[in-house]
Amino acid sequence: MQRTGLLIILSSPSGAGKSTLARRLMEWDRNLAFSVSATTRAPRPGEVDGREYYFRTRKDFAAMIEAGEMLEHAEVFGNLYGSPRGPIEAAIREGRDTLFDVDWQGGQQIRNSPLGQQAVSIFLLPPALGELRRRLVARGQDAAEVVDMRMRHSRDEISHWAEYDYVLVNDDLDATEQRLRAIVTAERLRRNRQTGLGGFVKRLMEEEDA
Repeated sequence: MQRTGLLIILSSPSGAGKSTLARRLMEWDRNLAFSVSATTRAPRPGEVDGREYYFRTRKDFAAMIEAGEMLEHAEVFGNLYGSPRGPIEAAIREGRDTLFDVDWQGGQQIRNSPLGQQAVSIFLLPPALGELRRRLVARGQDAAEVVDMRMRHSRDEISHWAEYDYVLVNDDLDATEQRLRAIVTAERLRRNRQTGLGGFVKRLMEEEDA
């Protein structure tokens, strides 16, 4: 059955598990593609341009915004992030789903964009703020002052939970993954997303009784 592609928005404060869950979703369904964002931040060790992010200068990033090439963009911790629009529009037309790992600002822009009707937004909450700090420290990517800044930012991020279609508490990674799978499966089956359904029903009604 033909259908339009989904824009699956996954948001959470840093350390709540969205990157791990995004990776698990794509391992579960190889037809689900990750939206590679553009950013002005410097690459971290092991990151490759075009794989984790498109790394761009501020001048180049601003030119992309001016040309209308970004579906959404935001400034986070002093760096710009955004989602190139062209590949996403093509995916929707071809019935391919795109997964977005974005903050609340990016999610809001996608939902309010001309492509917003195809969006499904999911917010992940940590089981406790103390656990969130522990995860940030344990991953060893940021200095202590950056961890403190991320914790302060987390409260602002969490305050936007009610803007999302679904909210999940990630207290168990495996259980949260199963709930995410259920959401994606159900959203794919919505009547208004199945573009081939009208034609199928018409042919069905034209059949003679057996």
